Amino acid sequence: MAALLSWAVLGQAQELKCNIQINSQKIQGTNRSVFEAMQKSLYEFLNNTKWTDHAYQEGERIEYTVILTLNEQVGSDEYKGTMNVQSRRPVFASSYQTPIINILDNNVQFKYIENEQLEFNESAHLSNLTSLMAFYAYIILGYDYDTFSPLGGTPYFEKAEQIVNNAQVAPEKGWKAYEGSKKNRYWIVNNMLNDKYRPLRRAMYLYHRRGLDVMYEKLNDGRTQVLQALVEVQKVYRQRPDADMNALHLFLDAKRDEMIGIFSGSPSTEKAKAVNILREIDNANAQRYDEMLKQKEGGR
Repeated sequence: MAALLSWAVLGQAQELKCNIQINSQKIQGTNRSVFEAMQKSLYEFLNNTKWTDHAYQEGERIEYTVILTLNEQVGSDEYKGTMNVQSRRPVFASSYQTPIINILDNNVQFKYIENEQLEFNESAHLSNLTSLMAFYAYIILGYDYDTFSPLGGTPYFEKAEQIVNNAQVAPEKGWKAYEGSKKNRYWIVNNMLNDKYRPLRRAMYLYHRRGLDVMYEKLNDGRTQVLQALVEVQKVYRQRPDADMNALHLFLDAKRDEMIGIFSGSPSTEKAKAVNILREIDNANAQRYDEMLKQKEGGR
């Protein structure tokens, strides 16, 4: 059996449509069926759980991918590794799927017994595995709802915060404020509920609902709104809510390539303004943005 498993069969029309991939190549001498069972259990948990009070049609489900890489087996039923979470959303009147988040979690550790039932309770930390998966489910929902209405994701970020609060008793890393790194679950949701990051969250609405979603019919109007979203992001950068600004980096990691594509062929004045903002807020990639200035209007 291959060590890289993928489970993407359609389930019930709940909110999430998750493709789960498990890479267990580094785990040697283990019954491989445990990883297939883990794959199936996680798929069913994420895709068949009712995460909101809203009714979703099949075509409205939020698509995302979880790549779980297991690097070490630390006990008979305990594993350590990393997890990459990527979500996307359709753009109105097009076949294009725009990336929303791309998060790499380096502090993944959990216990799993083959064919065990996965249980989750919003009020208690029952399992590091289900808390981990539920946390990112709510983060994905929060980001997605923010793209459809200003600050619309707040209820789901609050649910993710509750999971973090419940997990303060957990021995595993990733849940606490002071662990030597601020690139963890605690700080992801802390940023999204911090008032100082509200311009960034409002930018998500401008960028997607007022920008990308109208570009098919009104290209210039939509691009103007994407530029206005960048102005909002710039406000966060200049205010510097904290030294790490993880929420800003998550935005840039997800949208950098897309923004280069959007503005490469725009009018010179608009392009220059976008490049100036991007060079300021993402100076490590300044050379890529400078290359945009060489592109002709209407081209790439």
